[in-house]
Amino acid sequence: MLRLITDFDGPIMDVSDRYYRVYQHCLAETQRSGQGVRELPKAEFWDMKRARVPETEIGILSGLDAAQARDFAQKRRQTVHTLPYMIYDQPVPTALETLEKVQRAGVDLAVMTMRRVRELDEAFNRCNLGKFFPENRRYCLPNDYVKTGDVKDKPLLMAKALAELPPASDIWMVGDTEADIIAAKTHGVKVIGVLCGIRDRTQLEMHQPDLIANNLSEAVEIILDSQ
Repeated sequence: MLRLITDFDGPIMDVSDRYYRVYQHCLAETQRSGQGVRELPKAEFWDMKRARVPETEIGILSGLDAAQARDFAQKRRQTVHTLPYMIYDQPVPTALETLEKVQRAGVDLAVMTMRRVRELDEAFNRCNLGKFFPENRRYCLPNDYVKTGDVKDKPLLMAKALAELPPASDIWMVGDTEADIIAAKTHGVKVIGVLCGIRDRTQLEMHQPDLIANNLSEAVEIILDSQ
């Protein structure tokens, strides 16, 4: 049996609009009355996020002083994963048809994400994605889980999945961050990094995935062709 474990944000959901709206909100909240700030265009902002430019540096480049930039970074961390902003996430173009293709091919499909249950349910319900992932193929965090950091938490989730899922002769992981690559490599799972998420090629290459693809569609082609 061939199994595909895919991350959710990045390969399936485009989160760039959410991140940009949170950036705009936190910049407006942080600036002083009458202070001139420079709101970065979305493309420039997203390039910085994908290159892992620190939040404080993004704040300073937007016209905040050092103290404000720290405040801005803290506000952003507290806001970016809240449900009111998650409604701005939308499926990546071609992601839904790719998931349908995976199902038709008889591949065992699971999702593995640092979202909490309520955050995953919101997107599943709004975008009709639940049909691709039965309850026993959803690996996410409990609503009350205290995160320690994605690169620590995701390998634990991978260990849980590999212990619970039926044996498979071939397992692949697709993700868009270092956490996905580390989780897969820690457990000997082949991993493809995709460029449609929150890390650019330079960031992905630092963690040496087996392959890099533009998106989930391209990654699935590679996996199916390998069979």
